This record gives sequence, structure tokens and C-alpha cells, in this order.
Amino acid sequence: MLLASLVITGLAGTITSTSITARERKVVVGYLKDTKIDVLKGIKGLSNSQLNFKPSKDKCSIKQSIYHIAASERNLWELIQTTLKEPANPEKRREIKWMDEDLVGAADNCSGEEHELNKNSFKTVEQALESFKATRAEHFKYMKATTEDLRNHVAYTSYGWLDCYQVCLLMSSYSKRYLEEIEEVKADPNFPSR
Repeated sequence: MLLASLVITGLAGTITSTSITARERKVVVGYLKDTKIDVLKGIKGLSNSQLNFKPSKDKCSIKQSIYHIAASERNLWELIQTTLKEPANPEKRREIKWMDEDLVGAADNCSGEEHELNKNSFKTVEQALESFKATRAEHFKYMKATTEDLRNHVAYTSYGWLDCYQVCLLMSSYSKRYLEEIEEVKADPNFPSR
């Protein structure tokens, strides 16, 4: 009798967790896809001398930027996974100061923050790129299908409190930021022609 009344009233099968909306899913999946394509296109066909060129001592080479892209992808994803394993903490939502759309460009203003690179993080550019492509494919697939409560799992970051959906937006923002650094290096007048 109870099951019949649940089916009739439409309450059977109702998801109690707060999943992201279809629009939010479309935004994050599109951003993950676009930034991956842009990064791979931005470094395609570069030689070793181009990858290792540094415009100045205080600037990163393209190789270093690629390492940072892969490290930020891995580190931020680990933060998401760790946060999702903890109980939801929706009370922390009031501490979030960022709007989703502002996080798309947030890494542009990160005042020199770099993601930790362990000494043995990556031995080659190819290894870093494979790591980036594999993890980004995993993240793309996850965000297309997840029903986890990303909005009510909130993590503390260098940007303050962010929910897991926002951390994923930030992950792509970092890719975009490092790609902009790569483009600056390529635009340097002393950049090797090959």
C-alpha cells in the first residue's frame, strides 16, 4: 500500500541529494573540453628548444607550464575526491565568496600561485601530457554523468571555500591560465623558430 501511494504521488525514486543542474553540467563539460583542446593545440609541434625556452629567469618555460597544467589537474581532482568522501557540509556554503562565472577566470589573478611539483612528478613533457589527457578524459566522463552532491560538499582552497563543482571550474581555469603563459612565451621576440 505504501509503495503504491509513493508511485502514485511521484515520490518513488526521488533523488534526495542535490546534483548539479543540466545547465551546470553543460557549462563544466564544455569548459573541460574546450580548455583541453586549446592546451593541446597551443603546444602542438613545438621542438625541445621551444619547450625549454625561458624569456627571463623569473618566467616559466613552456615545459614547466605543461608540468603545472598536469599537476593542477591532478591536485584539484584529488581535492574534489577527498571532499566527496567526507560528509556533506552545506553549512559552509555561506562561506563561498565566488560566483561560478567568476571562477572561469579566477586563475588569471592567482598572484603567482603554483601547484606543487614533486621532484619526480613528471620526467618528460610527454609524460605530463599523457597524465593531463588521461585525467582530463576521466574528469570529462565523470562530470557528464555524476549524480553526486557536488554543491553541498565544500572544500577550503587558496581561493577560500568552494564547492566541488566550483573546484572543477577552477581546474579548467588553471589550464586556461597556463595556456596564456605558453602563448606569452611563444610571442617573445627571442622565441626559437624551431
